[in-house]
Amino acid sequence: MSKLVAFAAIQGAYNIVSKAEGIYKRALEQYGPEQKLEFPNTAYYLPIIYSLLGIPIKNLGDAKKGMDVARKLLPPHVKNFNHLPYLGPLLDAGMAALFAEEIVEAIRYVDDPGFYHVSEECDVENGKIWLGAAADTIFRKRGVEFVDGSAPGFAAIVGAAPTPELAKEIAEEYQRRNLYVFMCANQAGTTFTEQLIEAGVQVGWNTRLVPFGPDISAAVFALGFANRAAMAFGGVRPGDYKKMLLYNKDRIFAFVNALGEVNAEWAANAAGCVNWGFPTISDTDIPEILPTGVCTYEHVVANVGHHDMVQKSVEVRGLKTTVTKVDVPVSYGPAFEGERIRKDDLFVEMGGGKTQATEMVEMADMDAIEDNKIIVIGPSLADLGDKGGRLPLGIYVQVAGRKMQPDFEPILERQIHHLVNYAQGVMHIGQRDIAWIRMGRPAVDKGFELKHIGQILHDMFHKDFGSILDKVQVTLYTNKEDVDKFTEKARAAYKARDARVENMTDESVEIYYSCTLCQSFAPSHVCVVSPERTGLCGAYNWMDCKASFEINPTGPNQPIEKGECLDPKLGMWKGVNDFVYKASRQKIERYNFYSIVYEPMTTCGCCECIAAMLPGCNGVMTVHRDYTGETPCGMKFTTLAGVMGGGASSPGFVGHSKYNVIQRKYLAGDGGLLRMVWMPKSLKEELRENLEKRGKELGIPDLIDKIADETVGTDEATVLAFLQKVGHPALTMDPIVG
Repeated sequence: MSKLVAFAAIQGAYNIVSKAEGIYKRALEQYGPEQKLEFPNTAYYLPIIYSLLGIPIKNLGDAKKGMDVARKLLPPHVKNFNHLPYLGPLLDAGMAALFAEEIVEAIRYVDDPGFYHVSEECDVENGKIWLGAAADTIFRKRGVEFVDGSAPGFAAIVGAAPTPELAKEIAEEYQRRNLYVFMCANQAGTTFTEQLIEAGVQVGWNTRLVPFGPDISAAVFALGFANRAAMAFGGVRPGDYKKMLLYNKDRIFAFVNALGEVNAEWAANAAGCVNWGFPTISDTDIPEILPTGVCTYEHVVANVGHHDMVQKSVEVRGLKTTVTKVDVPVSYGPAFEGERIRKDDLFVEMGGGKTQATEMVEMADMDAIEDNKIIVIGPSLADLGDKGGRLPLGIYVQVAGRKMQPDFEPILERQIHHLVNYAQGVMHIGQRDIAWIRMGRPAVDKGFELKHIGQILHDMFHKDFGSILDKVQVTLYTNKEDVDKFTEKARAAYKARDARVENMTDESVEIYYSCTLCQSFAPSHVCVVSPERTGLCGAYNWMDCKASFEINPTGPNQPIEKGECLDPKLGMWKGVNDFVYKASRQKIERYNFYSIVYEPMTTCGCCECIAAMLPGCNGVMTVHRDYTGETPCGMKFTTLAGVMGGGASSPGFVGHSKYNVIQRKYLAGDGGLLRMVWMPKSLKEELRENLEKRGKELGIPDLIDKIADETVGTDEATVLAFLQKVGHPALTMDPIVG
């Protein structure tokens, strides 16, 4: 390895730490040691320092510990007579720089609270483009994509491309490969983010092009995101630095693109990234570190052309990506799913309360339909003229196949939402008969037409579900009369399906299904899905898993013969236990489906909700991941997920989906829904209709009004007083812990 590399990185680390010490000293004098220090709306304190050192920095006084470690890590400067290997000191220097920068960025939140726009989307019109640390609600939502594989990794881009057009080319190629792009630093005052905005590209979490900040110190938000994922989803404990860094190397596929002249401080940050196993690929002539060691392959690769940057980066990282090919005239991929079509760019709008938009998938006889036949009945986009306008829309997808079953219809139907959204310049919101579709003028200018919606569904249904279907025919209705008639037919089908699923019970089937998708992050976690116990993440029910197995017999959803029932009240079966013990690599011997008290199901960080016992109230509470406030158990959602979300079975706590709350077997072994004494108001409102229905079934019609929420209080004593006032049934039940 070049002595020049070590010299530059170590010198850069000294510069960063020295400047950080000056900023820290000034802040300490200005605000005092009790000044709160945090990344707003996040847990894990300052996540790099907390995850690697186990030091929770809560205020400026605590930050001295981090600054002291950074100073001690700085290695001796490289000298002409120094013949020691350089990689070890280089890594220490990089880590010192990152610890110092994390404290600097936390102080920035105190100095200038409005500098970072704490949101999922940028407010470009008002100049609020820097997003800083991802709030927990964003982190949970986006982090799941790294767990289930829909986001294979991220590119951390520092600096700027030579032109906005090249920046757009690089960014869109990463989007086509489904990668996130995390952006920071500037090159002579120019940033990659601002180049994308100039080129008309939407930036923000919704398009996977995330502008963290204009300075190199904002790199800590990307690395902090990776470490938060390891703690939240992988159960890596704070302070276990070896496991943390290895986890990132093996499971978070990230790399750095350095665009433009690399100065000493950039070199220090690049050295820091090597600790994580994240290599740097540069477009300039910098000294390379080609031998393997910490990274999977090379550590630093130089002189990579801009048109080759994306391909070379994924090769160096050892990352396998795919580009989805669909016969449409716009770019296509998951990275475009969150794109917003705003009023100024809008060409045509369908549904969303403005017109009726309905979609349905229906099984057909093999001879009744023709594969890749796409029919548009009614006005087309050309009939709207240059100004565009509004249309009603009915999307009728008929599918046929020897392995196709009516139970798979709603599963295929749910795919319409994201498959249409994957088209650049097309926005899809809602499902069934409340769909809302917008097409942007740039997409229409490129030749996108209504028929291309059908083409997308044909091509992607064959790609994703080819093992169960052989033919896909799509009819698009745009006449109001036809759409109204189609909507009436679709609503009757929805009602029949819902009744069929509603009547299924755990006793009515002999096969349950596993889901091991989250084992990529939580190796000991095994989710078992039954008709009355949906997957923790909320994305998989029993029907989904059944279809998934038919599509991919060797995939994460495997059939499990439940076998002998060992405990009908708590929900334990011998066949399930045998599978769980094997699939968890002998870490989990058994668990119960219907209990939070006795050997509950394992929980991963992807769960929609986490329930916790409140012994003083003789009941349980639950909190969903979108709620960021305090709870009566003394822990926020993120803290709960960090404590027991790495694949552990934790008596007193259990993860579950939102829908599971209103399923009849929810915590049935402990008293069921009548034990529910607290949940966030937003979750109550989301589930209101079904909670009222379940309350009537249980003989407590006003049960929902007896459940406390944050407007009542967030401590157990206040909640108990409320329960006594309203006469909550949990208070008269047997003790929850016998």
